[in-house]
Amino acid sequence: MHLTLAELTTERMESWLSKEAPSRMTQFRLALRLLKAFLNWCGGHEIYKTIADANIITRKTTANLPRKQAKTDCLQREQLAGWFAAVRQIQNPVIAAYLQALLLTGARREELAGIRWEDVDFRWKSITIRDKVEGLRIIPLTPFVEQIIQWLPRRSQWVFSSPTAASGRLQEPRIAHNKALAIAGIEGLTSHGLRRSFGSLAEWCEMPVGVVAQIMGHKPSATAEKHYRVRPLDLLRKWHTTLENWILEQAGIVLPAQQEEQEALRLVVNESGKK
Repeated sequence: MHLTLAELTTERMESWLSKEAPSRMTQFRLALRLLKAFLNWCGGHEIYKTIADANIITRKTTANLPRKQAKTDCLQREQLAGWFAAVRQIQNPVIAAYLQALLLTGARREELAGIRWEDVDFRWKSITIRDKVEGLRIIPLTPFVEQIIQWLPRRSQWVFSSPTAASGRLQEPRIAHNKALAIAGIEGLTSHGLRRSFGSLAEWCEMPVGVVAQIMGHKPSATAEKHYRVRPLDLLRKWHTTLENWILEQAGIVLPAQQEEQEALRLVVNESGKK
């Protein structure tokens, strides 16, 4: 809006809502929250409180907003093969690795994009994530995630680096992901949907809910979880690796180590047949 703060009125806010909300609901909600926070800040400022009025955003203004629907986008078991095949074709190896790691760690988008090389412990097989809930959490570095991370170029402090971004790290993989989704024939899957997929697919392996929550960084929901469950990293690794192996199996992906074992077994069988 090409207006001064003093020119913002309830009527103008309602006119804005009627124009923008129907076609840009998500962006409108974000803009409204930011504006309301800014006006509240102005209200506590010695000078600006006489100019800006937070009361211009009334209940009537927000009451007409359609309710926000909970998103349910999630990868199904039968979609894993197609999704992995398409994502692994992405020409940018950083984006390809990032999207696969999002699914296999269950991390939030910004949490994963913000990990540094110093956060990855290849010796003790762990990743330290800056958690928006607890501050820090340590999750297992599973074999496949370790493999795709080790292949990435070490050109800055960031694991998922981007030489074209001002921050030096990956910012927006959505365009590449959407192209991969089109190839795989999957609609409407977001980056956060990959995190949701981790929790949903974990049920196929009967992974304990508390383990899933601890890896994903969810707050404990029960008294026992809050006060009596302190799981060591090795226990998390046991379940996390089981889930990763199951996902890769459904996707038809074989780790190099597993492939070598299969080749060795095949040689033994062939030699036995000759004898």
